[in-house]
Amino acid sequence: MSAPLSRPARSLLSYKPYWASRFGTAPFLPTSRAEMEALGWDSCDVVLVTGDAYIDHPSFGMALIGRLLEAQGFRVGIIAQPDWQAVADFRRLGRPNLYFGVTAGNMDSMVNRYTADRKIRSDDAYTPAGEPGKRPDRAVLVYSQRAREAFAEVPVVIGGIEASLRRIAHYDYWSDKVRRSILPDSKADLLLFGNAERALVELTHRLARGEPISAITDLRGTAFMAPSGWRPAEDWQELGAGDAGNSTERGKTVVRLPAFEEVSRNEVLYAKASRAFHLESNPGNARCLVQAHGEQASLRDLWLNPPPLPLSTAEMDHVYGLHYARAPHPGYGEAKIPAWEMIRFSVNIMRGCFGGCTFCSITEHEGRIIQSRSEASILHEIEEIRDKTPGFTGVISDLGGPTANMYRMACKDAKIEAACRRLSCVYPGICDNLDTSHSALIHLYREARALPGVKKILIGSGLRYDLAVRSPEYVKELVTHHVGGYLKIAPEHTEAGPLSKMMKPGMGAYERFKTMFEKASKEAGKEQYLIPYFIAAHPGTTDEDMLELALWLKRNDFRLDQVQTFLPTPLALATAMYHTGKNPLKRVSKSAEDVAVVRGERQRRLHKAFLRYHDPKNWPLLREALNAMGRADLIGNGKKFLVPAWQPALRPDSSPGSQPGSRPRGATSSAGVGERPRKSALATRHGTPASAPRPPAPRPGRDRRK
Repeated sequence: MSAPLSRPARSLLSYKPYWASRFGTAPFLPTSRAEMEALGWDSCDVVLVTGDAYIDHPSFGMALIGRLLEAQGFRVGIIAQPDWQAVADFRRLGRPNLYFGVTAGNMDSMVNRYTADRKIRSDDAYTPAGEPGKRPDRAVLVYSQRAREAFAEVPVVIGGIEASLRRIAHYDYWSDKVRRSILPDSKADLLLFGNAERALVELTHRLARGEPISAITDLRGTAFMAPSGWRPAEDWQELGAGDAGNSTERGKTVVRLPAFEEVSRNEVLYAKASRAFHLESNPGNARCLVQAHGEQASLRDLWLNPPPLPLSTAEMDHVYGLHYARAPHPGYGEAKIPAWEMIRFSVNIMRGCFGGCTFCSITEHEGRIIQSRSEASILHEIEEIRDKTPGFTGVISDLGGPTANMYRMACKDAKIEAACRRLSCVYPGICDNLDTSHSALIHLYREARALPGVKKILIGSGLRYDLAVRSPEYVKELVTHHVGGYLKIAPEHTEAGPLSKMMKPGMGAYERFKTMFEKASKEAGKEQYLIPYFIAAHPGTTDEDMLELALWLKRNDFRLDQVQTFLPTPLALATAMYHTGKNPLKRVSKSAEDVAVVRGERQRRLHKAFLRYHDPKNWPLLREALNAMGRADLIGNGKKFLVPAWQPALRPDSSPGSQPGSRPRGATSSAGVGERPRKSALATRHGTPASAPRPPAPRPGRDRRK
């Protein structure tokens, strides 16, 4: 068997279509036997099960994967938001000829249902009418079990954000313990992680040729279980997680992570495993990872092949140019699906992020290498929206992705990129080898707004401002033509301690961008504001850090409406800090750097309260904390104090903005602007944010907030 690292990437465009291509393209992928029969199908080759409503649009993972497989000639059915308490829904389309593909949807099901305070959310953006409770907790596990009950002999393949972020032993915030890889827990045959188009197409063709799924162990971007001690061939060598040495033949080297039983008991080993995992994330040099699961009598190894090779621009154009209906399935009638309402007039221009923010899940899922569509493909999609999407008024709500301004950015040298082991291309400073030119993006903006019928192109994705300041022309272009009054950026904090644990730039870059933004707005004759995002209770943050942030907000006259409390999502480096109290950004040992962790409910509420120092409901808690910190000098009546000494009587039905001493929601000053309700707080076109006040409105694939 060839090593996954040494096998060249096969283009998605190189496969001979499967025989079922004769059936042509379905208006919508079928969700019932009646729809199958109308297409002339007697069976499905692949049945996809998802926790989201079925919206036939490339922003939604199951639609993208389904249409991709359809273009390869396979008959694909969709079971969306099935009744998981019985098996009947999983038999709705009959027995799939090749496999069940199972995903929780565009979000991890636990993030989707629970807040950072572990409280149940009141709605679900990916469900008709936003109705909650339409998917189970740990949906991949439940759906996989039901698929097995429905047809025991049919292979089960799991993927999507939930499976991707839980592919090795991981700390689970909701149960407050380390859980096994989702693969043995789900009893699936294969796990596909990241953006899995390349692996999924090859897997499906090989299964269609009769190859057993148990024999398919050489696909990049896949994980599988093997007997303890198994090797692809005798000449493979094994290294420990702490061995940073280079193998002469990296494609035949496996790095053994500490076993599940070890990382579940030993926090130092957990941090060591997290560091090793992230260092093996560059598809150009990543080695296979292996991690033992189970007691000695039933010991098995989890194998992770190297990450998938990025798609070329031609492949990206193919994927996003497939025959999408660009609408929810007609079975939903007139019910509004918030996720669809959010992205129906937006265009995803790229995927991936080289920022490496420790709290963000985009790197673990989409990777650091930017994969961009061609300008022609993007402009064609805008025209498709203009001509075919009901309700279009001439305004494109976003041209973006995980970030708004990494389009076509890449390493200047492919050999350097393939050998790089950095966790971020922009921290602690922007790499000299990174091409940060915004010229292609500027040209795209100009061509897009020149299209007939397009009145306005807005940028809704979060902006990486430390990159933007390198291109005054881009900032002027953006501010003059593409800001609808407000622009989102994410400093996340003001203090060096938490910023160093986030891998975020200091406030110097923010201040430079703010100056450029205000100058360009003034020259354009527009009153426009920056919307800054900050995180409370992030690892590495002390009470004093939050106090300094609150004082900065007050000096700059910011009164934040919505705030974010850190939510530890599986696999994120910040989650490893939260769980272990150690810093995996550096070599890990028993004497490794300790990280301050905000755990208790009261302290998490306090950190959140500092961000909303102006809310009278927070004043008692803040006064108590300031006294304990020896900062009673900040309590008093007047502008120089953080909180007043008096407390207004709050009416039960009153909003904070209507109370004495609190500015109305969204009020602004010459120095800043209050945060408006977030219109696009999403995580990935296939991803999940690491901290969010509510389920990300679906920019599936945009772990935004850069």
